[in-house]
Parts: sequence; C-alpha cells; structure tokens
Amino acid sequence: MNLHKLLLTNNACYKTGKTITPRGIMVHSTGANNPNLKRYVGPDDGLLGKNQYNNHWNTDKPGGRQVCPHAFIGKLADGTIAAYQTLPWNMRGWHCGSGAQGSGNDTHISFEICEDNLTDAAYFNAVYKEAVELCAYLCKQYGIRPERPYLICHSEGHELGIASNHGDVMHWFPKHGKSMDTFRAEVKAGLAAAETTAESDTQKKYYRVQVGAYSVKSNADAMLKKVKAAGFTDAFIKYSE
Repeated sequence: MNLHKLLLTNNACYKTGKTITPRGIMVHSTGANNPNLKRYVGPDDGLLGKNQYNNHWNTDKPGGRQVCPHAFIGKLADGTIAAYQTLPWNMRGWHCGSGAQGSGNDTHISFEICEDNLTDAAYFNAVYKEAVELCAYLCKQYGIRPERPYLICHSEGHELGIASNHGDVMHWFPKHGKSMDTFRAEVKAGLAAAETTAESDTQKKYYRVQVGAYSVKSNADAMLKKVKAAGFTDAFIKYSE
C-alpha cells in the first residue's frame, strides 16, 4: 500500500467537523475519465503534480456540491499508484447521500477510485490491489468485518437503503472479472495473511533469562547443575571477557 495524507481542510465537510464511529467501508469510483489524483487532491505536495485548473476538492464546495470522501486512489504525477487520505477516518464524510434506511455517511469510511476509460486492465489491477490493501488496513484498525453490509460499494449501499442511486463500482469491476464478492474475499485473505505473519514473527522472538553471575567457577557450576536438574536442559555458562 502506498498511502499518503493530504487532508481537504478547505472543504466544507472538514470544516463541519462531525465525527462517526466507523462500522463499515464504502467503495466508490469517480465516474469520470481522469485517473490522476491531482484532479481531486490538492494542492500539489511534490508528488501529485500541479492541477492547472485548480479544480481539486480542497475547496469549500467542489463544483458547487457537498462532496468529500475519506480517501482517493489513482495516479501520481510519475504514473505510479497511490492512496491519499483526505479526511480523518473517523470524520463524517459526504460521499453517498442517503436512502430509506438512513445514510452510510453516518457509519462508513469511504474512498473514491479514480476512473480511467474503464478498459485499461493494468491500471484497473493496480488500483484494485491498492483498494484491497487499504480496506485490509482499515478493517484491522477499526475491527470492520470484510463482509456485506460492512464492506460494500455505492451501488450495494443503495440496495441496502443507505445511499443514493449510483452504480459504482459495478459498472467497472465486472469488465475486468471482478465483483464486490471477489473484492471482499481478497480483503479477507489479506487480513488472514497479515495475522499469520504477525503470529510467525511473535514465535521467532526469544527471551533469555540470566540466573546469576559468579566470580568463582565452582559456584557457577553448582548453579548450572541446579537449573538443569530443574528441567532447564539448555542452560549454559557464558564466560565474560
């Protein structure tokens, strides 16, 4: 994961300052053929590149709309893929509107994947992987289960009655053989792999216990005999230099 932070402090959403207890994650895509992060995240931090139109979302109401997700995924100026956090994870974002059952803005962390023309497999696979890793990170940090209705996309949010009627990301993922079910499965696998690695690292740690230091060798030999008799067969004498 290539995660950076540039909070959209000039956005009215950030200024409102409402917080939530994150209970889920909602995946969005931008709906415009522009994969560059600088279109939405600014000003340039030396990695994003300059937005010559200055129409990024670090403004009060971008394009006159009340919009602001917690992160974006897309291209940096050098063409590499990155994720940018744009709101504190526990701040109430403006990303999905509402439905008959309320609003995912009150419960879900959100991020937007910058769309291209939807046909570039290499770009899709790169941002998809970044999104999987970001979700695994957030699931671990907030104890979010990588299952529906906790990890969903905007279109699923609408089906569940907590979001407006948008089709993302199911107008894009299937073009490359993916769905939210495959996405959730890969996030779950990533979490499991991380837990296995953590357990393995823990098992490799060794803690040594010193039971004494003696200036007379016979006393050291006597202590060694006692601890071995007690069952500590790997005990040994180390001579200081």
